[in-house]
Amino acid sequence: MKKTALAIFFAGITMAAFSQLGLNLNKPQRIEEMKDAGFGMFIHWGVDVQLGGVISHQLVGASEDYINKYISDLPQTFYPMDWNPEKIVILAKNAGMKYIVLTAKHHSGFCLWDTKTTKFNIMNTPYKKDILRGFVNACRKWGLMVGIYFSPEDFVYCFQNGIKDIGRRQDGHWERAKPIQEKYKKYVLDQCTELMTNYGPIDLFFIDSEILREEVKKKVWEIQPNLVITRGAIPTPEQVVPGESSTTYWETNMTMGNEWNYKPTNEHYKTGTELINILIETRAKGGSYLLNVGPDQWGNINEGQIGLLMELGAWNFVNHEAIQNVRSWIISNEGDLWLAKSKDKNTVYVYITNLPDWTRGDRKKFLLKTVKATSETKISVLGQTGHIIEYMPQKDGMPYFHQTADGLEFDVVRSQRMYTNNEWPNPIVVKFENVEPAFIPAKFKTSGAVNNKSSVVFKAHIEELGDCRSYKIGFEYRSAKRSSEKGDKWASTGFYPVSSKGDFEIEMDKDKDGILSGEFEYRVILLQNGLRTPGASLSVRQSVSPE
Repeated sequence: MKKTALAIFFAGITMAAFSQLGLNLNKPQRIEEMKDAGFGMFIHWGVDVQLGGVISHQLVGASEDYINKYISDLPQTFYPMDWNPEKIVILAKNAGMKYIVLTAKHHSGFCLWDTKTTKFNIMNTPYKKDILRGFVNACRKWGLMVGIYFSPEDFVYCFQNGIKDIGRRQDGHWERAKPIQEKYKKYVLDQCTELMTNYGPIDLFFIDSEILREEVKKKVWEIQPNLVITRGAIPTPEQVVPGESSTTYWETNMTMGNEWNYKPTNEHYKTGTELINILIETRAKGGSYLLNVGPDQWGNINEGQIGLLMELGAWNFVNHEAIQNVRSWIISNEGDLWLAKSKDKNTVYVYITNLPDWTRGDRKKFLLKTVKATSETKISVLGQTGHIIEYMPQKDGMPYFHQTADGLEFDVVRSQRMYTNNEWPNPIVVKFENVEPAFIPAKFKTSGAVNNKSSVVFKAHIEELGDCRSYKIGFEYRSAKRSSEKGDKWASTGFYPVSSKGDFEIEMDKDKDGILSGEFEYRVILLQNGLRTPGASLSVRQSVSPE
């Protein structure tokens, strides 16, 4: 790959950081509770599940005939006779989830509660029961926190009030609604008042639109000041895990397959191992994982989704202490070894991933460069004593460690039998008690890029260097994908020594394979004592700056 002359310099000027999240009255104690929980269930469900397609969005740009049929016909046949909220709550609880968020109203405007604001709701279907109330009661009965998803965007309300061209905010929806904006605002806030006054204390509120977001936040916190607002007040990346760790609370929300709503055909679910690895990465980077399920039109969770929840549950049953009450370590991972620490102890959990063929009874050795042993250090494998390996009395199952000049060496055995055939492709977790960080890491971030006609200038900022022996910096980039697609492999600019803090740039010619000529994402990578640590991923669209 051809490169231009590298522009490497340190200007000592930082880019101004700013937030677009607006008002944030989340109480620190409640945020700590969410950091402790770390894993929740998202439920996308609505009247259009009967169509087996994308939830709500099929109304965008639709013809009047289609919209009228959607509004008039779908409620007549929505009869989820098998819906039992306790079943789904128990599935979530057994999977290790601590909270559930239900789509009380998605963008279409269909309400899953007994609302006085619109007839387009669950009470005007053959079912005639308040789904939200049953869901709230089931969560409380089984000890899970209650979350409500709410969209201030309401396609059907706008259509019924003369706004015939349905679209999202990005499509000019709010501008077209200008003649009814005040009426629209009252309607939305009246719905929020119902949700906040008719169902007792609500733990979480997810606001899925920028339209009237600040007004909704004020109303919700006015009525329930102890409630935590997630989307709308904290970062909530969708279908991705950010590249960098953070001590600020964030939550990623993801589907099991490609769709949020139940998709009866052409769906491709992730494997249980993939879901577990996403959970591990999220927790290692200081975030929470909100995993979506979609009930079918009868209210059932299908066998594929149930199976994945049970695999998650089996893994979490063994390793729950490495998921709840943990915080990010000084570096999220050393290759396939992911790390998190106990929030109030000098304990580090090491998640050993990407060894699906690790035979039960075999011993493997590893090296940690970020963890340093003390005279009080202890090692164990979660769920295992090491005293007995079933049917292998001659084998030693105990874990061992040894501090060296290169790092903390340890070796462990996979001994627990989860499946009859002894094949369990999922990570094991090693617990180190009474350990210390081996070094102080640097503080750095991806700060931007300039997309010129024939080149791209990548930018990063190093706020502070730590006490590592060596640092190298570079960038990675790849073609941008839709949020539900897997990304391509990262290409690299190469890495260059760095010895001081400040701003850093690398200029790259547009490459022949076209990655930098189209839409792409990029991130800074800092090598600290040889350990690869990524910054946040940012995107560059088609616009090009004149050279």
